[in-house]
Amino acid sequence: MKKNTIKQLFFLATILVGFFAKAQQPDPPGQVKGNEKPKNEAYLFAHMTHNDYGRLYYSVSLDGLHWENLNNGKRVFEEYKGHPDICKGPDGKYYIAGNTGDDAKSINIWVSDDLITWKKHSDYTPDLKSTPDYSNALQRIGAPKLYYDEPSQKFIMTWHTPHLEGTKEDGERYWASQRTLYVLSKDLKTFEGTPNRLFDWDMGTIDVFIRKVGDSYYAVIKDETYPTLYWTTGKTIRIAKSKNLLGPYSLPQQSISPNFREAPMLIPSPDDKIWYMYYEQYPGVSYGLSIADNLNGPWYQASGYTFFSDWDKYSLPEKVRHGCMITISKKEYDSLVKKFDLTKKL
Repeated sequence: MKKNTIKQLFFLATILVGFFAKAQQPDPPGQVKGNEKPKNEAYLFAHMTHNDYGRLYYSVSLDGLHWENLNNGKRVFEEYKGHPDICKGPDGKYYIAGNTGDDAKSINIWVSDDLITWKKHSDYTPDLKSTPDYSNALQRIGAPKLYYDEPSQKFIMTWHTPHLEGTKEDGERYWASQRTLYVLSKDLKTFEGTPNRLFDWDMGTIDVFIRKVGDSYYAVIKDETYPTLYWTTGKTIRIAKSKNLLGPYSLPQQSISPNFREAPMLIPSPDDKIWYMYYEQYPGVSYGLSIADNLNGPWYQASGYTFFSDWDKYSLPEKVRHGCMITISKKEYDSLVKKFDLTKKL
């Protein structure tokens, strides 16, 4: 075979390999094309970091897929401690819930007009042992989360509380005993009655948040039962569904994520037609992304957070940990970038 022919075949093979490699990796759906204006203009990821657990950091994105650190990777609000969760209220203000540790007695809430300056709004100290059918609750409050329900014109605040201590022989029973509790409030200053259990089924759940889409409420949960051949959904992200804010909720659907994932976050795509569900592979190993066109699924996992550009269909800054993602306006995005600056990549 002539040398020129061999070179031509090699060149053609290189082109075909490149073509098929790209063809095997379609870009995630949900992005806008050309001059089309996105319905969701920008996104904020409020999170902690691997080296500074429980403190507040920001990253932002314009497409919900590629995220950049703000403030050169430094804290954006020194007073905050907790597992960041931000909710926009009916007054247009933003509220963030946290606590100084799982053994703290109170949940702390701050308020902001612009996501830049936060002021203390209230503290809530739940009487955990007054929870109906949960008098054996331990004094532990994990990952408080907020959601404003327009039909009832009330906030619901959820968190997880266990009822069994871990032991040397079985440290896992502490986590399996976690149950999701909630309280309602009109203004996040006064709270209605005692805490209540959100689900009437008996299963370990943490990191639960609620969203209403259409006529249904969806509770996004982490199944906190340890995975085995007899409980294959353990330590995964799942969804339960109800027609009412307070339930009853269906048994959770099949797993959205692989095992040993937690801290789910849900955002709509820029064109508002697709859902992006992020979750952390712990302890701080990586982030996964599952995608669906409705919250009933089916879901598939995108390739990303590998730090190999050919494979990354989404990317987050290194060492980011638990938090929340919310949609923001381009104006708010610009204000955040102006205040904190995008972190320069090396």
